[in-house]
Amino acid sequence: MISVEEALARVTAAFRPLGSERVPLSAACGRVLAEDVKAALSQPPAAVSSMDGYAVRAADTAKVPASLNVVGEAPAGRAYAGTLKPGEAVRIFTGGPLPEGADAIVIQERAKTENGRVEILEVPIPGKFIRPEGLDFKAGETGLSKGRQLTPRDIGLAAAMGASEVTVSRKPRIAVLATGDELVPPGQKPGPNQIVSSNGPALSAFIAAQGAEPLDLGIAGDSIPALKSAAERAMGADMLVTTGGVSVGDYDLVQDAFAEIGFSANFWQVAMRPGKPLLFGRIGQLPMLGFPGNPVSAIVCAIVYMRPAIRIMLGAGAEPGTVRVARLARGLGANDHRQDYLRAKLSFDGAGAAIAEPFERQDSSMLAYLAGAECLVVRPPHAPPIAAGGMVPIILLSSAAA
Repeated sequence: MISVEEALARVTAAFRPLGSERVPLSAACGRVLAEDVKAALSQPPAAVSSMDGYAVRAADTAKVPASLNVVGEAPAGRAYAGTLKPGEAVRIFTGGPLPEGADAIVIQERAKTENGRVEILEVPIPGKFIRPEGLDFKAGETGLSKGRQLTPRDIGLAAAMGASEVTVSRKPRIAVLATGDELVPPGQKPGPNQIVSSNGPALSAFIAAQGAEPLDLGIAGDSIPALKSAAERAMGADMLVTTGGVSVGDYDLVQDAFAEIGFSANFWQVAMRPGKPLLFGRIGQLPMLGFPGNPVSAIVCAIVYMRPAIRIMLGAGAEPGTVRVARLARGLGANDHRQDYLRAKLSFDGAGAAIAEPFERQDSSMLAYLAGAECLVVRPPHAPPIAAGGMVPIILLSSAAA
């Protein structure tokens, strides 16, 4: 049995970034950039006003009130054609290009107009209310860097920089196989001694949330032929993930079945709770992660091991999750030799500090507690007892993570 750190190092060492493809911006949200996005233009393309008012020469308005001749206007998208001369002003609107010769803006609340002239009531500060050319970004600048998972905000920035397409990493294709004679698909009424398969849908959703493409292989019964046939359908994927059948019971046949089609184990069993009977290896060139059948174990293993593997394939780095620290709401006893991942509620005190409250029961079959948790409290092997108020590391269970 190996440590979590050793298991994670072996898993992540087995993966490499995949190829790339060009996609339109409309299909790019959530994808990971395989190339930097550089600005094709400057924003704004010229100095513009940030307020409605009048473009003036500061020299003409050093003393107020000052009366100036209004010679034109500059709305957004249309510049005043001439050069501002002494004693002149241009009516300007938010986003309007600053006329040549102007160096100050008088907002309209500080001016009065009558008969084609404007009376300036306040001395303007040169440069105030003026957005210089390239304030947001300049042509040629890198606005979005390789390895970034694109958000809606990023899509807006890429569009403003002139991009209609971006180069992103290919989505990893991950086959998901649930195993066990006791399982029936969701929506089907279980027979005597049967249960509904929840791991397949949960892991497929997790995979999609990480930016990969799940391939649902359904359910394979507890027989060598059924397991072999299902694994053969995964060939061509970037990873195979199974649930169940990897422990030590008479019906835990995954290793034996896959060995008949070339499976080679890298490790089996990790000093963690939940998730001890974790299997990792290859069927030929196909990496395979075998998760335990208990639902909580499968999801915790997905967070700890599958998420970093997906991120590596996407070129986003192997960051395992959002790890923070929180104060315990109640004390915990000493831990044994296995690293523990405790489902917990998360709240915040008046100062904004995180408070984690582990559930009393941590049975790995109880999905309701996992769905109700906001974080996992991580307890290292042989951690001593810790009182309420002590600080512990946590992994956030955001919608994107789990």
